[in-house]
Formats: sequence, structure tokens, C-alpha cells
Amino acid sequence: MTPFHLAFPVDDLETTRRFYCDVLGCKPGRSSGTWTDFSLFGHQMSAHLRTGGSAGSSGAVDGKDVPIPHFGVVLPMDDWKKLAARLEAAEGIDWLHRPMIRFAGDPGEQATLFIRDPSGNALEFKGFASLDAVFAS
Repeated sequence: MTPFHLAFPVDDLETTRRFYCDVLGCKPGRSSGTWTDFSLFGHQMSAHLRTGGSAGSSGAVDGKDVPIPHFGVVLPMDDWKKLAARLEAAEGIDWLHRPMIRFAGDPGEQATLFIRDPSGNALEFKGFASLDAVFAS
């Protein structure tokens, strides 16, 4: 699988750098005065200073209201558990949904959690016991 690239808006680059590097454990990449790159589990994320507002909404998934838009990474379950524990131990996390199991006992069973970064971007991290189940129906 090849890495994806996502550019997303932020309000403050230094706060964003601290959150993505210190809290999520991302490796920093190139940067300028208006953007900065990170490796999020091998994917290229580009945080750009926000120049305008953004509208958001939500949708229901497995009985939970989830923010739209949101982004994140699908991880093997052991890596997801490590990230979930890291976030649970961190101070000041803006939790939307704490770690939980979704679709228990069904195809596509997954662990999930939702947080917001300091600029209000919603992130979801999913964990699967087998990555073969990511697209199970």
C-alpha cells in the first residue's frame, strides 16, 4: 500500500506541531511559515494555516454521531491499542468518542476513537484484528 497525502486547515502551526508530534507521535517533515508536513503512520499530512472558516456536519454510524468531515488512519489492533493508551494518558485531549468497539461480532468489527486536534479538525483512528476485515461487508 502506498501512503496517502492530505492537506488540512489549522489555526496555529506551532500548536499543531506540538499536538501532532508530541501527542500523536508523528515525525515532522518539511515546513514553511504557512504550512508544515508530518508523517502520520507513514502518510503525508500537510497542515496549512486556515484562511477562511469551515463548515461541518455529522452523520450516524453504529448509533454514534460522527463528525463530517474527519480523517485518520486504520491500524493493526496492537498499534491502535498503543495509540489509544497514549491518548488516554495525555492531558487536554478533546475527545469526541473515547476508545470503543464498533460492530462487535459482525463483519468489519473494529476498535475506534475520535478526537479533535487544536484547530478543531476531527480525527478517527481505527484498529482491526485483521486488516483483511477493513472492507468486510
